[in-house]
Amino acid sequence: MEKYSQFRDRGIAPFFPISTPTSRVYLPFRVFIFLVRLPILVALMLSYFLVLQCLPLGSLFKKAFLWAILGVPGIWWVDLQVDGVKKGSLAKHSPRLPKPSNIIASSFTSPIDALYLAVIFDPIFTASYPSTRLVHRISLFRAILCALSPPQSRPPPGTILTDLGTLLRDHPNRIIVVFPETTTTNGRGILPFGPSLLTSPSATRIFPVSVRYTPPDITTPIPHAYWAFLWNLLSRPTHCIRVRIAECVYNNPTLNEEYPQKAPPSPSKSTHTHNYLDTPPSSDETEEPPRRFSTAKNGDITTDERRLLEKVSEALARLGRVKRVGLGVRDKVAFVEAWGRQRRQRFRWLR
Repeated sequence: MEKYSQFRDRGIAPFFPISTPTSRVYLPFRVFIFLVRLPILVALMLSYFLVLQCLPLGSLFKKAFLWAILGVPGIWWVDLQVDGVKKGSLAKHSPRLPKPSNIIASSFTSPIDALYLAVIFDPIFTASYPSTRLVHRISLFRAILCALSPPQSRPPPGTILTDLGTLLRDHPNRIIVVFPETTTTNGRGILPFGPSLLTSPSATRIFPVSVRYTPPDITTPIPHAYWAFLWNLLSRPTHCIRVRIAECVYNNPTLNEEYPQKAPPSPSKSTHTHNYLDTPPSSDETEEPPRRFSTAKNGDITTDERRLLEKVSEALARLGRVKRVGLGVRDKVAFVEAWGRQRRQRFRWLR
């Protein structure tokens, strides 16, 4: 039996899959709606990524089609809140929302993250790595697959890399999405960031965006869990997305001081479904753990750059009502190996 204590930080286990208990009475109904929805979802996905995405159709039509894809598993309700904006008055505070030539620093927990961001913002997606400040521009389909792929500390050989400043200059009418944690979690902690945000221009606005789900079992911290993800996604009547957008920050300490963020409110009690893999922190674990930021090949992280990563990381933790942890990509690689080893042993025992 594998011991997983080394993959927890103050009782928080960000790499374990979440299971939501349900009564067996509903199993026939869940099987039925799964079998009905699966071919519809596959047909819509193939139609979009093989045909419609290549046609010169307007963004409005493509967004409507992506909304239809989200509607198949019952994702109709999105709870959107923006820092400093009261509910019902969002239209009066449009400058607080990401606009073209801005950067979104998003949490990374599920394939639905990229799909939802594509519906709302029609952005350019990027893949980040802990070992370099450069990013890899990827498609929406690749961004979806990245949420189900193994963690990578380095870009694969032959990957074309660029920096955020170049992407913004080449595409001034698009938003850039960055997943600074570089790999997925179950949404119960914020991992140390890679250094890709540090290549953003000093005057570019960076919006931390937290995306969470209810129930939370459609997160994909384990790579290649395709069938488990599809089952949890398609066998439930509905899902809710909770989106939180923080005030923008800059890769410039002068601008951050000129436009400071408001003091964060006291975090309320988490509404996550209880999981036996997570234990409540003790009284001596209330302090934030020491931060472990990656060092890029093309230069160490300076104090001001560290503050930027701290500010975005703190914003994502506050928006998601979670804590930052000291576990990184290397820890997840080790966890995935241990998890797979245990599953193979269990399979051999059953045989």
